[in-house]
Amino acid sequence: MNSLDLLNRLQHSLIVSCQALEDEPLHSSFIMSKMALAAKQGGAVGIRANSVEDIQAIKQEVDLPIIGIIKKDFPDEAVFITPTFTEISALAEEGVDIIALDGTNRMRPGNQTFPQLLSQAKQAFPEQLFMADVSTLEEGILAVEAGADIVAPTLAGYTPYSQDVNPLALVKQLVEKVNVPVIAEGNFDTPEKARLAIELGAHAVVVGSAITRPMKITEKFAAAIQNK
Repeated sequence: MNSLDLLNRLQHSLIVSCQALEDEPLHSSFIMSKMALAAKQGGAVGIRANSVEDIQAIKQEVDLPIIGIIKKDFPDEAVFITPTFTEISALAEEGVDIIALDGTNRMRPGNQTFPQLLSQAKQAFPEQLFMADVSTLEEGILAVEAGADIVAPTLAGYTPYSQDVNPLALVKQLVEKVNVPVIAEGNFDTPEKARLAIELGAHAVVVGSAITRPMKITEKFAAAIQNK
């Protein structure tokens, strides 16, 4: 599928993020593959997944476009979503449709900036689509200038300088200021927010914890009851 067909397929659709961290009960490539199948049966048109192992398992269950990431922690580094060329290469070689990476202004391991990493990646994989996870409007604009094919407000509120940034407001700003698709991601945890994001011009919406992380969902209900 070429890039235009892929983006057309995802337009005005739901993408479900199927991820479970190592300290969570559902951490398993097999479980994530079944989560992706459940998402497809529920109407999802794409999947966001973490790690080559999970992506390979998911591909055995569903034939949907995949936004791939690899989360990797480095000592004394804040960036952990597809932080280096090594992770990008692994995802490209696996054949994911879109590679998402931290698109913030923070330095990557090896003192590499986002524009430097993206330039290296695009030279190596010129046909690959890249999505920048940003936390501010400025980062979104700079990411597009650096060559990002898609931007998403995934990290709004997750960087020290974006604590007051509202993801919905950032979607609206990005739609108005950049000339690439904006995929709404980051705390779009209700159907109403997801719908509003589309109405504001988002190309698609990614929903994760509200669908695929039952531990987090349970915590919300438990907290609400205990604080009645």
